Amino acid sequence: MQTILIIEDERDLAELIRFNLEGEGFRCLYEADGSSGLEAARRELPDLILLDLMLPGLMGTEICKSLKKNEQTAAIPIMMLTARGEEIDRVVGFEVGADDYVVKPFSVRELLLRIRAVLRRSAPAAPACKIVIGPVHIDTERHQVLIENEEIALTTTEFKLLLNLAERRGRVQSRETLLQDVWGYNYVGDTRTVDTHVTRLRTKLGEAGEMIKTIRGFGYKMEEQ
Repeated sequence: MQTILIIEDERDLAELIRFNLEGEGFRCLYEADGSSGLEAARRELPDLILLDLMLPGLMGTEICKSLKKNEQTAAIPIMMLTARGEEIDRVVGFEVGADDYVVKPFSVRELLLRIRAVLRRSAPAAPACKIVIGPVHIDTERHQVLIENEEIALTTTEFKLLLNLAERRGRVQSRETLLQDVWGYNYVGDTRTVDTHVTRLRTKLGEAGEMIKTIRGFGYKMEEQ
């Protein structure tokens, strides 16, 4: 039974989410403020965290940053829940390490689908495999990316995105295909989530990020220089 920690100060919403998740076989924990939520995450080490952005005590972004900096909690996937849907808020959420971002109001069915998608893509990779493309060395067993023997710190989603592009080097991937393959669900409408992650991935890879090419009006591909 997988455990989900809900950190949300709207009790009615939290109870609705909890009721539906437990009906799907999940074990749920609940905290209503940021400080106790952070303590619960460190203590319980849940399989996934649903984290409100605006919380009393400690902001969701600060909780996310703190968990991602700690080796013991860095791999826990985090889904932001927020009433703020502006692009800058999504960018900030992804910058501090969030794996997904859900804007209120949302349907519980969509939330469940996206939770399962995040859990699937954060599961450990199966067989050991090493991929080399230009200066980038990808170790799927260790979830490790090296450039000139220096490890590059990537979130789970960034790693999946890089691995997808590297495995299909030279082949153009549409934004919709990347959303399906990397995020694990069909995302109707706004595909800027992909653009945001590609931009962050390029930045983290430095000069090697130039291997990720933008195909205007369609998507991306990765190829050696």
